[in-house]
Amino acid sequence: MKEGWERKKIKDISVLIADGDWIESKHQSDEGIRLIQTGNIGNGVFKAKEDKPHYISEYTFDELGCTEIFSGDCLVSRLPEPVGRACLIPEIGCRMITAVDCSIIRFKEIILPKLFIYYTQSATYNRDVNNLTTGTTRKRISRKNLESILIPIPPLSEQERIVEELDCLSGVIEKKKQQLKELDALAQSIFYEMFGNPVENDRGWEVKKLGDVAIINPSKKETSKNLCDTDIVSFLPMEDLPIKACYYHPYQTRIYSEVQSSYTCFADNDVLMAKVTPCFENGKVGIASNLTNGVGYGSSEFIVIRTNNIEVIKEYIYFFIQDKLFIENASAQLTGTSGLRRVPRQYVENCKIKLPPLSLQQQFAKKIESIEKQKELIRKSIGKVEMLFNSRMDYYFG
Repeated sequence: MKEGWERKKIKDISVLIADGDWIESKHQSDEGIRLIQTGNIGNGVFKAKEDKPHYISEYTFDELGCTEIFSGDCLVSRLPEPVGRACLIPEIGCRMITAVDCSIIRFKEIILPKLFIYYTQSATYNRDVNNLTTGTTRKRISRKNLESILIPIPPLSEQERIVEELDCLSGVIEKKKQQLKELDALAQSIFYEMFGNPVENDRGWEVKKLGDVAIINPSKKETSKNLCDTDIVSFLPMEDLPIKACYYHPYQTRIYSEVQSSYTCFADNDVLMAKVTPCFENGKVGIASNLTNGVGYGSSEFIVIRTNNIEVIKEYIYFFIQDKLFIENASAQLTGTSGLRRVPRQYVENCKIKLPPLSLQQQFAKKIESIEKQKELIRKSIGKVEMLFNSRMDYYFG
C-alpha cells in the first residue's frame, strides 16, 4: 500500500449502509416514488432506463416503511453482472427508493464517493467481492460481507487528484463513444434517405421473401468443406458480439474439431443476427469479416443470413434487420413461454423485403464503408485511452 494511505472496511467509512426495500409487483404503481433496481446500476454509471421506470405510491412507501434514497447516495448491486458493481445516484427530479438487492451507502467525509466508485471498477475490489460471494446458480454477496471489504483511503488532497485524473480519462472515452453513436445515427439516416421506410414500399420496388434472396442458416458442411480437424477458425460467443457490429472480426479462435458439432457455422460476409431476447431487441447484429481461414463458429443463438449479392447485399440486410419495425414485427412472433424467447427461423425466411436497384445498394455500401473506417479509427483511439485508464487504475489500486 502506498505511503500515507490507510485501509478501512466499508462499514467504517460509512454513516449509513443498508439494504433497499422488498418491493413486490403488487406494490408497484404507474407513478409516484421511483423504484431504482439492480438493472439501473451500471459498472460505475447510473442507467436511467427511462423507457421502463417502476414506481410505488406514497401510501405504499409509508405502509412498508421504505428507506428514501437521494442524489449523491451510492448504490451497490449485490447481484451479478458483476456482483458488487456500484454507481452514484444522480438528480432525476423525483423521490426514490431502491430494491432489496441493492445496498445503500452514505460515506463519511474521509472518502470521496467518486473515489469509491472508481475503486469498485478495480481488479482488487472485484477479487475481494468474488471471494465473498455465495450461491451456485446465481452469485450474490451479503451486506455483511460487503461491509467487511477493505477500501484504500489516501489523504483527501490525493483523492481529489486521483478522481480528477480518472474523470479526465473516462470523459475522453465517453466523448469518443458518443462519436460512435452519432456515426451510427448518420448511417441509419442515410439508409432511410436512400431507401425510405424499409417496411412500407412507397417507391414501388420489387418485394420478395428474405429466404428467396438469401440463405438462412446455410449448411455447416458447405461452409467448412475445405477444413481439416486441426485447422484454426474464428470463434464468436454471443456476449462478444457488440451491439450494431458492422464488419465485425471475432478476436477468439478455436480448433475446428472442437467446435464443428455444437456451434453455429458462418463465413466471411455473412450477417449474424441474435435470435434470442433480449439480445435481439438490443440490436446484436454483425457482418462477419476477416475470419481465420474464412470460417467462424459461434453461439447457437445466432441466425446466419448469407446474401446472393445479385438482388441484395449484406449492408442492406444489416440495416434492414435493425429497423425498429422489423424488430417489432419479429418480436410479435417470438416463441417460448418462459425464460429465453426466440425469433423463429421461419419468420426470418418468410419476412418480406423490398429490393432497391443493386446499383443503389452498392452506393449505400460505399457510404457505410467510409463511415466504418471513421468508426475504426475512433475505436482504436478509445482502446489507447482505455489502456491508459487501466494502467492508472492499476497504479492506484493494483
